[in-house]
Amino acid sequence: MRIGLLNLAHHHVISYIANLRALPGVELIGAADADQARCQHVAQTYGMTAFPSYDALLAARPDGVIVCAENTRHRALVEMAAAAGVAVLCEKPLATTLEDGRAMIDACRRAGVSLMTAFPMRFSAPLLELKALLDRGGLGQVVACNGTNQGQMPQQHAAWFVDPALSGGGALMDHIVHLADVLRWLLQSEVVEVYAQTNRIMHAASVTVETGGLVMLTFANGVFASIDCSWSKPLNYPTWGGLALEMIGTRVWSALMPFDKILISTTSAAATTPGVFGAQTRIKRWWPNSFTHCVHSARPPSAAKMATGRCKSPSRHTHQRSTDSRSGCRSQTGDHDATFAHFTTHNRLCGILPLFLPAPG
Repeated sequence: MRIGLLNLAHHHVISYIANLRALPGVELIGAADADQARCQHVAQTYGMTAFPSYDALLAARPDGVIVCAENTRHRALVEMAAAAGVAVLCEKPLATTLEDGRAMIDACRRAGVSLMTAFPMRFSAPLLELKALLDRGGLGQVVACNGTNQGQMPQQHAAWFVDPALSGGGALMDHIVHLADVLRWLLQSEVVEVYAQTNRIMHAASVTVETGGLVMLTFANGVFASIDCSWSKPLNYPTWGGLALEMIGTRVWSALMPFDKILISTTSAAATTPGVFGAQTRIKRWWPNSFTHCVHSARPPSAAKMATGRCKSPSRHTHQRSTDSRSGCRSQTGDHDATFAHFTTHNRLCGILPLFLPAPG
């Protein structure tokens, strides 16, 4: 299995290099980047080939590529790989507009190649345990969820994260996708209403994108959820941030902290012993491993399926209403493409597109 890297803008590329090399039967053939200086630096640092162009890497006939470009530059590289008949694992968010996302999926569908988005939380041991608990009715009826995916402002990793022309936005674009994906997967239901508030209270003097955000979601099954996606951790915080999810059911309340490898479930009577799971580095290894397995076996990626193993089709245009203002914005729609884009490999979009959010500030 031969894998290449298309563009090295995202700092996750370092993890991809390490984990691809740890997978048996996988060869990292090298990288290509429009920024030749960056490509040469990374190639020399990590001992791999720096191809002179994207075309040159694709001409080396890799089985798959991982796209680690700036968010708004994903489309061109995915389409290029698809035209070469090469499977793609693309960093999140898949796209910053519905037009780009649909074009990428159409290109991969026409070429008959797989397209996978980096949603590593589905490979988290405590999250899988929570999914099993939920599927066997252990929580009772889920009523509400509270999610946080907070972090440092990522400008220190790469300046493009706070350049809207390259990132497509700030904290909303960066930190909604994982919990949005997890919630749809856990609840087996689609979002029918979105309400969002954004601000730039933090780092207002240094960036123009939103740095704080709170998104309220209402699902078709009646469950409501919140996602705090803010870049609210100090720049000197000892880690990048974290992800947490609380699920309130009629029988059990559960709290999930996947990066701390912890799942806690409790009833009104007593708390259970927190479950502590194995090395979290397995998350980072398993989603590249899942991608290479999909390429080898010509099957759809795991993250493209609902828990039943079937891809759900979005309901089509029944009604739509939206309002937009500086302070907040609400959307109700029967066409889920207008609020959340659907994720599958061949015919739907991966991730969340916050199309109804107000301008930062």
